[in-house]
Amino acid sequence: MRITIERSNLLKSLNHVHRVVERRNTIPILSNVLLKADGQNLDMKATDLDLEITEATPASVEQAGATTVPAHLLYDIVRKLSDGSEVLLATSTDGGSMTVQSGRSKFSLQCLPESDFPDLTAGTFTHSFKLKATDLKMLIDRTQFAISTEETRYYLNGIFFHTIESNGELKLRAVATDGHRLARADVDAPSGSEGMPGIIIPRKTVGELQKLVDNPEAIVTVEVSDAKIRMTIGSIVLTSKLIDGTFPDYQRVIPTGNDKEMRVDCTSFAQAVDRVSTISSERGRAVKLALSDGQLMLTVNNPDSGSATEEVAVGYDTDAMEIGFNAKYLLDITAQLSGEEAIFLLADAGSPTLIRDTAGDDALYVLMPMRV
Repeated sequence: MRITIERSNLLKSLNHVHRVVERRNTIPILSNVLLKADGQNLDMKATDLDLEITEATPASVEQAGATTVPAHLLYDIVRKLSDGSEVLLATSTDGGSMTVQSGRSKFSLQCLPESDFPDLTAGTFTHSFKLKATDLKMLIDRTQFAISTEETRYYLNGIFFHTIESNGELKLRAVATDGHRLARADVDAPSGSEGMPGIIIPRKTVGELQKLVDNPEAIVTVEVSDAKIRMTIGSIVLTSKLIDGTFPDYQRVIPTGNDKEMRVDCTSFAQAVDRVSTISSERGRAVKLALSDGQLMLTVNNPDSGSATEEVAVGYDTDAMEIGFNAKYLLDITAQLSGEEAIFLLADAGSPTLIRDTAGDDALYVLMPMRV
């Protein structure tokens, strides 16, 4: 294999694929990126056996061929080469090493044979549809923070995507929950998604997707089966296994009878919560919300360091009540709201609270209270 490629193109593609590669691997080949030169392109592929990303980049191919080299090492080398330079990649005659040359810099990397590189065979996909990158990004951004990190409830370690009828319209819905909070977001279901199986996309895949959908103009082709998902964004193809489990019936925990409504300016509320929670301990991040007519008092008590209070003007004209929440969870949710005001629908101090955005009802959040 012998090719010349622009550093910027090589770096951009390596940046997309090398992140999949785990830093510590018991299987040496999984530390490598597969490079395949053919026609006018260099194809790169990286995998951790659960997730695979491939990308094609234009290159000047003198001699076609394929090999695998350490992914993080190659990325670090290319990152440190000078801007605007051309990079020569050439394998030795025995295929045991690859030269990386640019200007006066020359590196030799150990190779492992291409035949050893695993292939995440996709099988057949039952459903295929196209989605705007902005819609996919919105679904992920609005729900990702609520993904559980608790390994024992592995079926909560991702975002649940499914189609559902809502107010007579078919929606593509994303839901994530960790048992303390729940986030839900909808977009109009794209043509072809009707009747797709409900799927749970793992946390790592979600994180990679979030970085890949950075072009708002892009259209994402989504292919789904019971066990895998494949997404194509331009020249990038991401294939991932899905979480094999049943997502709980989240509809049951979304309260319907919360009749006490509080409207509050999102920015001033978030800043006030942030300020008073400075005093809270790492272990207990509880903030108390005391509601009365047009007024909200935020209080944090920490027996070790002191207390803090702050008043915020709110739209509220029902019975006075007190309720406690985890301050970090409140801040996570308010960070997702795009409208100027947040709407809190409350029942009592022991029941879950519903939080909505005034900028439209495509997302809602449920937050469990804390004892304070």
